Amino acid sequence: MAAFRTGSAALVTLAALSAACAGAVPAVRQAKAPVAPSAASSPTGQGGPLAGKIVVIDPGHNGGNAAHREEIDRLVDVITGRKPCNTIGTETRAGYPEHAFTWDVANRLKPLLEEMGAKVVLTRPDDKGVGPCITERAAIGNEARADAVVSIHGDGAAESGHGFHVIMPGLIAGHNDAIIKPSRRLGLAIRKAYRVGTRMPYATYAGRDGLQTRTDLGGLNLSKRPAVFIECGNMRNSRDAARMSRPAFRERIATSLAAGLRQYLR
Repeated sequence: MAAFRTGSAALVTLAALSAACAGAVPAVRQAKAPVAPSAASSPTGQGGPLAGKIVVIDPGHNGGNAAHREEIDRLVDVITGRKPCNTIGTETRAGYPEHAFTWDVANRLKPLLEEMGAKVVLTRPDDKGVGPCITERAAIGNEARADAVVSIHGDGAAESGHGFHVIMPGLIAGHNDAIIKPSRRLGLAIRKAYRVGTRMPYATYAGRDGLQTRTDLGGLNLSKRPAVFIECGNMRNSRDAARMSRPAFRERIATSLAAGLRQYLR
C-alpha cells in the first residue's frame, strides 16, 4: 500500500493541543524487516522538529499469517514465558482485519514523521507476508537504536467494551530496567494526543484511564528502546469498528500518533 499524506495544518493543531524471543524463527518466511530501504525505511530527514530521531512503527500481525498457522504458532521465549511467534489478529464483524487496519495506519503515519525530519523504520514491508516473529520485531527496534517504538493494534475484546488504551512495559528486573521510565513518558504523550485528536474514549474493559502495564508481551519485554503498544479501539465493538473502518478516521489516528511522538521526542 502506498504511503498517504495529510495536510500540515491538522498536525500543527494537534501538536499544539498535545503541548499491546530467544531468537528469530527461521521458518517464518518473511525476511528480517526492513528487507529493503525503499520499502520499509526512510533516510534521516533534513531538518524539522524530529531531525536525527529514529522511530520504529510496528504494524501488528500480517496478511499471510492465517495461511501459515504452523509457522506463526511456534512458541518463542519472551522472558516471562513462551508465546506464539505471531498471531492472526482480530477483525470487525464485517470482516475488516486488524492486519489491514494496522498496515494502513502505519503507512499514513510514516510520511507525517518523515516530514518532521525523522527516520522511520517499519517492522514489515507489506501486508502479504508471514510474521515477522515478535522476537524479530523487537530486535528491529533495538538494532535501529530507535528513539521510540510504537506497535499499532486493534483489540478483539468482548463487543460490549469500547475505547482505546496504551500498553506500557512492566518491569522485568535485569532485562528492561532502562526503558521503563521513558516508555511511560512515551505512553503518556501518545495517550494524550490520541484522546485529543480522535476523541476516542479510554477503554472501558482494560487498563485504567487509557493506560495498562503488562509483562507478557514479547515486543515490550524484549525491547531495549522506549516502546509502547496502542490498542486503537475494540474492533469487535460496533461503534469502534465503524470508526476504525473509515479512512478519514484512520488519518486522524495517524495524525494523533504523530503529534504524540513529536511531543515525546522534541
